[in-house]
Amino acid sequence: MGGLIRCGNGHIFSSRRYGNICPYCNMHVKEETAQKNAAGADTTFDEDSEYMEELELIDPVVGWLVCIKGPQMGRDYRIMAEKNFIGRSDDMQIQILGDNRIARRNHAIVAYDPLKRSTLILPGDSQGLVYLNNEAVYTPVELNPYDVIQLGNSQFLFIPLCGEHFEWESLKSGE
Repeated sequence: MGGLIRCGNGHIFSSRRYGNICPYCNMHVKEETAQKNAAGADTTFDEDSEYMEELELIDPVVGWLVCIKGPQMGRDYRIMAEKNFIGRSDDMQIQILGDNRIARRNHAIVAYDPLKRSTLILPGDSQGLVYLNNEAVYTPVELNPYDVIQLGNSQFLFIPLCGEHFEWESLKSGE
C-alpha cells in the first residue's frame, strides 16, 4: 500500500501520482508528514478503518477555478458549497502556491449559494485587489461561466458545475 497518503482533510491519494498536493482539496501535505505517511504512520491508509462512513461527509464539488496564467497554469481548484477562502496558506480552502503577490490568507472569497444556485466572487480582507474580467471587485459580484479572475500575477477561469441546470440537492431529493 506504499505511496498512499492522507491529507489534513482525510482524503487518501497517491503521492506517486499527485506528489504532496491533495487532488481533492488542493491541500499541501508537508514533506515530513508525507515521509511519515510513507513510513507507516497512522495517517496512511488502513484497510481495517471504516473509511467508507467518512465518505458521506465529503461535500461535492460545485465548480472549478482553472489557472490559465501564472505559476500554477493548468492546475484546477475545486469550489465547494458556501465560502471558499483563497490564499497561499495551507488553511485556505483554495490554496494557490507560487504567486507571492497572492496574500497568504483571504485574498478573495468564492462563495456558492445553494439556495440561489449562484456563485459570487468577493474581495478578501487582504491588501491585494481582485479583478473580474479586468474590473476591480469591491463588492460581491455574481460569476458567469468562463469569467476570468485575476489574483496577483495569476489568472483563473471560472467553470461552474452547479447552478441553473444542475444541483446536487436535486439528486438527493429525486427532483
